[in-house]
Amino acid sequence: MLEKYPDEVKLTFKNYPLAKHAYAKTAAVAAFAARRQGKFWEFHDRLFANFDRLSDVKLVEIALALGLDLARLEKDMEDLILVAKVNQDIRLGTRAGVKGTPTVFINGSISKARTLEELQADVKKELERVTAGIPHPQLPK
Repeated sequence: MLEKYPDEVKLTFKNYPLAKHAYAKTAAVAAFAARRQGKFWEFHDRLFANFDRLSDVKLVEIALALGLDLARLEKDMEDLILVAKVNQDIRLGTRAGVKGTPTVFINGSISKARTLEELQADVKKELERVTAGIPHPQLPK
């Protein structure tokens, strides 16, 4: 989507670790710590690929595979700023009506798209609405 609409679409990522996944919040903080070493998306993708096997050992395994400085990662994971950022994302998601992950918003509305094609169609429709100057149906005029 970003490649297709580089000037029109902006991606904003927020964490919403689900309480039913006991290690999800720690993993979210670890991904932010990995960002400080320039490896957020790589770390994130490996976390999702291993969502059912997350543990301290798995985090170390992922960090080493990505060539991260493990001591720095562990120190950054204790940084209360990163913990607060994850907590803030959780509060924002709760207020916005997020029930699960991933949840995609398009201009403030939750997309029900489940495939890339459906998401592309939703984005195209929203871009057409904005270009035509049609008010957002869920926002005050």
